[in-house]
Amino acid sequence: MHDIFVLYNRPKDPEAFDRHYISTHVPLVRKLPLLQDFTWGKVAADAPDAHYLVARLTYASKADADNSLASVAGRASVQDLENFAQAGATVLNVPRERQE
Repeated sequence: MHDIFVLYNRPKDPEAFDRHYISTHVPLVRKLPLLQDFTWGKVAADAPDAHYLVARLTYASKADADNSLASVAGRASVQDLENFAQAGATVLNVPRERQE
C-alpha cells in the first residue's frame, strides 16, 4: 500500500478555500484512476501548526500513485491547486510498512 498525504497550509480566506475544495477539488480527486481511498479533514483549530487541512490518497503501490497522477484526471487535480491553495501545500509519499 502507498499513501499520498497533502498538508495544506492555512489559507488567508478559509471560507473561499473550503468552497472550492469541496465543490471543485474533491470531485476532481475522486476521478483519479487507481485511487483506492480518499479521505480528508481539517486540522484542529487549537493545533499550533500552520496546516489547515490534510488529505490522504491511498493506492495499492507507488507505481499506481505515479500513474494516477500522470493521468489526465491527475494532471487536472494537480493544476487545480493554483485555484485555491495559494498558501501552499506539502505532499508526502508514504509507503505503508507491513507489520507481521
